Amino acid sequence: MTYSGYILLLYDYRYTPSVLTKGEEGLPENFLWKGRFGPMNLLISDTTFRPSTITTLIAKELRIDQGEVAIDVGCGSGVLAIIAAKLGAKHVHAIDKSPDVIEVGRANAEKNDVADRITFYQGDLFEPLDENLQADVIIGDVSGIPDTLADESGWFPTKGGGGSRGSELPIRMLEEARRRLSSGGRLFLPTGSLQDESSIIDAARRLYTRVRKLTERAIPLPNKLASSQVLSELVERGVVRISTRGSRSLWEARVWEVSGLS
Repeated sequence: MTYSGYILLLYDYRYTPSVLTKGEEGLPENFLWKGRFGPMNLLISDTTFRPSTITTLIAKELRIDQGEVAIDVGCGSGVLAIIAAKLGAKHVHAIDKSPDVIEVGRANAEKNDVADRITFYQGDLFEPLDENLQADVIIGDVSGIPDTLADESGWFPTKGGGGSRGSELPIRMLEEARRRLSSGGRLFLPTGSLQDESSIIDAARRLYTRVRKLTERAIPLPNKLASSQVLSELVERGVVRISTRGSRSLWEARVWEVSGLS
């Protein structure tokens, strides 16, 4: 297989420290990750969610103690699972709804010499896991923008987002994670102003005893999406929040550490 030409990612994730190698139509592509533990060559398919600015933020804040077990929900290419293994996780269970996540994830883990410590699953949230499996760390990077905005943006190759308000899927993840998180464990939760963020944080504080913000960043929106009717309607309804800086529209991304069962 041969690849030619390099293009920067020029949509919401334009500030992600990554470069995409464009391949033939329908064939897997190489993605150069330049975040934590980078540079790292990753294989992605046309159904793989590409590492984003939020992925980079989570990677930077991720804390794994030697010998801990981790679950990566919404693993995409497997980059955060790989980083968790490199940080010392005894084993990582990585799940995604992408139909070829097992093949793509395993290939990336093998290329980065951690395949013996990561198991990939295809399915919805924690459903594919053994009923009794618990983890010290959960990475909850699930799709979290409204479905209409997800489809308008083109960011999600498998279509759809986190529900009508972008909060339904993350809240369901938080609810289901309670029985998966071991005593003293922690969950890394990304949120943003392109969703009903306050409902997610309210749910986290209701379900867990500690919710601590680790980092946040303002991210420019692509002009086409910023001027779309879909986004305008969501702003008018108070579902999402957008700010401006000069002529640019910005949204905000945040990463939280959640722990302690209420």
